[in-house]
Amino acid sequence: MLAVAVAVASLSVLSGGCGVDSPELGYAPVRMDPDPARTKTREVSGRLREMVGFEGGVTESGMSGIGCDSYADDRFTLEHSWSLHGLTGDQVDAGMETLRKALGENGWKITKVNEPNGADRDPEIFAVNEAEHFTVKVTALKGGGKEPRLGFSVHSACYRAASRDAANHA
Repeated sequence: MLAVAVAVASLSVLSGGCGVDSPELGYAPVRMDPDPARTKTREVSGRLREMVGFEGGVTESGMSGIGCDSYADDRFTLEHSWSLHGLTGDQVDAGMETLRKALGENGWKITKVNEPNGADRDPEIFAVNEAEHFTVKVTALKGGGKEPRLGFSVHSACYRAASRDAANHA
């Protein structure tokens, strides 16, 4: 839930000048129903996967629709969590390094990097795509006896569905 708050807060900063119709968000959400929003989110995830620069298995934990504005019940944001697995520890490290370079070359701005902190913290990259209003958190998971992998959590902007019922099906 904290990641969603960070994503929505980041996106509200990005969307200045769009016309404000929500005191909570600070911008006017684009009208888009859940199916096209899911397609767009998958496309963004696919481009992120390509930026890593090598193949691996993709494990999807799914896509979740979350209400994003307490002032309107026709609004939603999407979270798409997935991982790239079947990697070695060296590939995970190389993937993170490649992403640090590729994100900036592909319209993303890195907003934060968490370096490893002993056994308690895995390396993370947080980035925002201001043009498409998406955020991503990439985590290098390779410790604790787990299979090495890159974990992605992709968040869309807040969208305005045609109706409350449509937003509830996000």
